[in-house]
Amino acid sequence: MLDSPQTMSESVEMQEEAATTPHDCYGELFEAVALAHIFEDSKTFADSVPRQPPAQIMEAYAQQRHQIGFDLGAFVADHFYSDLVSCKGYESRPEHDLVTHIDNLWPVLTRNSRRHPRGSSLLKLRHDYVVPGGRFREYYYWDSYFTMLGLAASGENDLVCAVTDNCADLIMRYGHMPNGNRSYYLSRSQPPLFSMMVELTERQGLRKATHYLPQLEQEYAFWMAGEKNLAPGESHRRCVRLSEEHYLNRHWDDRATPREESFREDTEIAKRCSRPAETLFRELRAGAESGWDFSGRWLDDVTDLSTIHTTDFVTPELNALLFHLEQTLSRLNGAVGDDAKAADFRRRAIRRQKAIDAYLWNDARGTYYDYDFVHDQLSVHLTAACVVPLFVGVASEAQAERVANIVANRLVAPGGLVSTEITDSQQQWDHPNGWAPLQWMAIEGLRNYGFTKLANDIADRWLDLVEDLYRREHKLVEKYVLYPGADFARGGEYPLQDGFGWTNGVTRALLAQRAGRQ
Repeated sequence: MLDSPQTMSESVEMQEEAATTPHDCYGELFEAVALAHIFEDSKTFADSVPRQPPAQIMEAYAQQRHQIGFDLGAFVADHFYSDLVSCKGYESRPEHDLVTHIDNLWPVLTRNSRRHPRGSSLLKLRHDYVVPGGRFREYYYWDSYFTMLGLAASGENDLVCAVTDNCADLIMRYGHMPNGNRSYYLSRSQPPLFSMMVELTERQGLRKATHYLPQLEQEYAFWMAGEKNLAPGESHRRCVRLSEEHYLNRHWDDRATPREESFREDTEIAKRCSRPAETLFRELRAGAESGWDFSGRWLDDVTDLSTIHTTDFVTPELNALLFHLEQTLSRLNGAVGDDAKAADFRRRAIRRQKAIDAYLWNDARGTYYDYDFVHDQLSVHLTAACVVPLFVGVASEAQAERVANIVANRLVAPGGLVSTEITDSQQQWDHPNGWAPLQWMAIEGLRNYGFTKLANDIADRWLDLVEDLYRREHKLVEKYVLYPGADFARGGEYPLQDGFGWTNGVTRALLAQRAGRQ
């Protein structure tokens, strides 16, 4: 399936559509709506669609806002409508097994830019894309790889290719893969899984991985921006030089303002924070880029989100995924005959592996931890991120054996792998919750090193948990409590979402694997 080339006018049009975010565009009106609690979820207005050109709306707001009896809610209803895409009347059918249910959900969760409302915060995509579901009605970066696993298992190869091609297009258009295809997500990315997406697309026989070499190199340049000018101990955006020879990466966001999808929530946190508001906002945004939004792993006080300091940490999962990107770039440059580039990226992968061992591996504790490079100390929190070095093959055999032992004894719960051991944070990426992507990376990582029994045990625990809730509620959800006696997971900034893209994807892929081993 070959694509028509993107024209210059199409590229310019797509970039211009994202020149401003809703807050940039509507300013005081945006803030007033968010803080007035007109919508239960701040994201609702960030995703709303203007009924008139923005300049006309702002002119009307300036004229009316100080009038006696001005009703902000009525003004918003007159000038915007909510972009709430329905699920086309879909209702799950109790007689369907889980495989059939998931296979039937793919078209329900599939979108196309031809149906994007004019003037919304959505960024255009050239191909069909799959959304997670619930409040998440856009394409997300790291969600998409785990969704693709299920698409592949369901035989939806056109969508597998489309999801990868959309990611490639966005990287070339904006210089990086945004958090998602909303204008307000452009200042940050998410865990860099594009090299994994490319690998899966090639494995499905859809495209040669070398087709995506320019985009892979562009993504690497984004994460390593500023590298050449760093002295030891310095950082720039996402790149950190820890010593003369060691470089690792952290999460960042180019803006230091409240997240537009959580404007009211971020503003309220700032009111009780002793640090400058701009510092807090960047830390919250960096936490969102990590995908773990939020977890006690980022907090000085696990009970207080205002103590977040994400940008101080280099982490096992981010640097493991960038190791995979470096290895992929070495392999693909070798495949196209560029031996110099292949050798350079091979050296970079080796350099990163040494840095991971030096700063993220703790031999006394026997696993990988976040490293706070600002305060020169390892985090005290064990998290499921320790499995990602196994997932990409950066761990030694001895390290993998010790990680497997830690996972088996401290992170495995009745329903699968818990995210962290932190029990009192009330954050959604902490105990007792489990998430599909962490299950997959643990299962595949353990299998990579021969710990098949433990991998299969985690897979079976997760599938039993998901199937049990499906039998009772006929739905799949975003996250799960991994212990008996609890129906739905709690914690986080918004209610539990159903749908749900990456749960569907990982569960469908694991069901296919289980069928193969029975």
